[in-house]
Amino acid sequence: MTAPRLGLAALPLLALVGCATVPGQDRLAQRDPLEGFNRAMWGFNQGADKVVIKPVTSVYRAVAPRPVRQGVSNFFSNLTEPWSLINNLLQGKPKRAATNLRRFLINTTIGIGGVMDQASKMGVQPAPEDLGQTLATWGVNAGPYLVLPLLGPSTLRDGVGTAAAGFADPVSYGVNQADVNVWYKRGYWAARTVSIRSDLIDSGADAFLKSSLDPYATARSAYLQSRRAQILDQGQGADAGQSGAMLPGAATAVTPMGEPATAPGDANAAGMSAAPLPGDDAPASAAPMPGGDDAPATTPTPDSQTPLPESGAPMPGDDTPQLPADPQP
Repeated sequence: MTAPRLGLAALPLLALVGCATVPGQDRLAQRDPLEGFNRAMWGFNQGADKVVIKPVTSVYRAVAPRPVRQGVSNFFSNLTEPWSLINNLLQGKPKRAATNLRRFLINTTIGIGGVMDQASKMGVQPAPEDLGQTLATWGVNAGPYLVLPLLGPSTLRDGVGTAAAGFADPVSYGVNQADVNVWYKRGYWAARTVSIRSDLIDSGADAFLKSSLDPYATARSAYLQSRRAQILDQGQGADAGQSGAMLPGAATAVTPMGEPATAPGDANAAGMSAAPLPGDDAPASAAPMPGGDDAPATTPTPDSQTPLPESGAPMPGDDTPQLPADPQP
């Protein structure tokens, strides 16, 4: 990127910094001054999803079994670790940056190119960061809420971070600059998009939005709440702050530009909730039952219960016992 283009890209950031009264806040985004434009773009994105993205994703889900889809998702997630490492360093979080490096090395080697998430199994939890979070940490306000074409919910600050990631993220830059046929590059981004869309279906995002009276407003609220939690490292495993409440289905997905962008549904965003989802098997309680650990695990059936001692008192409905007759004088 040339110097003039860098200067133009920095103008919105300078304006946001100059107007910010409370660093890193999203008050303007909550008011949604561009709601008319955003709703139109939301409708366009929903149409594109209905006509192209979701049908292709449905075919992918029908052909690829769940373990294969999980491996593909892990592969693309592993490729975000270098960008997270850079942003953790820019935010002055060396411990989280070291976690990114450990995860990338473990999953790339033992995890066979990231297909298996061996790092999480070894207790090295994700520490995701992106440029939007870095700018927020530096005190840049979110600016107005934006719905980006095909990329979905964002803000002016996060949109600038998304665009910059196409040049600054090592993986995205490497793919874009690779000396290969352009169709290989497009295939990479298409596969990444389909994998993300499949993850959103698995997370229940479609049902979450479908059950809402105003899906647009629900997605906006979920996005802004999720981003606040991510900026504060709430609900994340590595060197995280206090856990914060999240709206159902609010999480992060990686966009084709290589920048994490929040959308309803991805479970890897800011930490997974311990609460079971509908349809999950109920976890066994760790609390001992009366009688100690040796108590039977199953409830005894009526046939196996210890019989109660018989009472000599007659029960209602029993035949009245015959008393001996009085002797005649």
